[in-house]
Amino acid sequence: MNTATINFFSAIEGVFNSKSPFVAYRKPDEEMVTVFVQRTKELHELKSYNDAGFLFAPFGSMEKKVIFPFDKCDSFSASIGATDLLEINETEKDKSRFINMEELSDLKEKHISLVQKGVDFIKAKQAKKIVLSRKETLEYANLNVLETFKKMLKIYKNAFVYLWFHPEIGLWMGATPEKLLTSFEGDFKTMALAGTQKHTGTTNVNWQIKEKQEQQYVTEFILENLKETVEKLKITEPFTVQAGNLVHIRTDISGKLKSGNSLEKLINILHPTPAICGLPKNVAATFILENEGYDRLYYSGYLGELNRNESTSLFVNLRCMQLDGKLVSIYVGGGITAESIPKNEWEETVSKADVMKKVLP
Repeated sequence: MNTATINFFSAIEGVFNSKSPFVAYRKPDEEMVTVFVQRTKELHELKSYNDAGFLFAPFGSMEKKVIFPFDKCDSFSASIGATDLLEINETEKDKSRFINMEELSDLKEKHISLVQKGVDFIKAKQAKKIVLSRKETLEYANLNVLETFKKMLKIYKNAFVYLWFHPEIGLWMGATPEKLLTSFEGDFKTMALAGTQKHTGTTNVNWQIKEKQEQQYVTEFILENLKETVEKLKITEPFTVQAGNLVHIRTDISGKLKSGNSLEKLINILHPTPAICGLPKNVAATFILENEGYDRLYYSGYLGELNRNESTSLFVNLRCMQLDGKLVSIYVGGGITAESIPKNEWEETVSKADVMKKVLP
């Protein structure tokens, strides 16, 4: 690792040790890592989507939409290529405790039961799709946060990789494959991402009816609900993309906002998407709140740059974890349809959890 890179990460470490609110992030398929450090420890809540700052928003409405206003932050950045991340310190394995078999069995039983309840609900014509998730908590004696962040940057090059902290909210980090939207001068882009398989070395895979249907639901929802807000809609054919050790079906959607104040409407339409909630949205959200048995907090919310140089770039907070002292909580989920097999849905969450476990000691 060259001197400039070492100094850059040393600067992030200094910010982290100061307990100042900050975010460090890199956009998909880029090398520039950007850091914003808030000058005070004040908690700023989003007041308007005309605000400019780094936004961190929750899945539901109970938690706060936190923004680090650009004009109240200091910033620094560096281009960090793959060769800059070759030398990463490995933490000894015996300093961590992965979940034991009894705990894992209990999690498995509960999730399979939850999925079956969701399938029964859908088959009773109460919903088309519900995204059900779970939280898996591990204990670490001495987790090196910065080294974990470096591993994410190294391994997940085509994801939005971030490390976010505020003393009143806590520490979150992740490597998400899903864009909520990007917008510049009225032009916008979003994606419909759903369906999951393990990556076996190729993106030339066969998708099952359940997976294609799940992705089609997401695409149709976005297109139908954008009609009044955007024009000149363009849509690609579905294609397969790799995200770490997984592959998904993706459709890219673009268009033009009909008016200058449509960004908030667009975000409210897209969030929560059927890819993280379900259809119909209100029915699925109610089922999630009543049956998941835990608070998602900022998992499956969204984050990113809001109105930076007239551009907005927001990502869905998937493949993420929350760090609280010695505890690391990994959040994972999957889309449930009438064709879902509960045991398979459990295995999908295991594969998704491995995305985060891969960067842990």
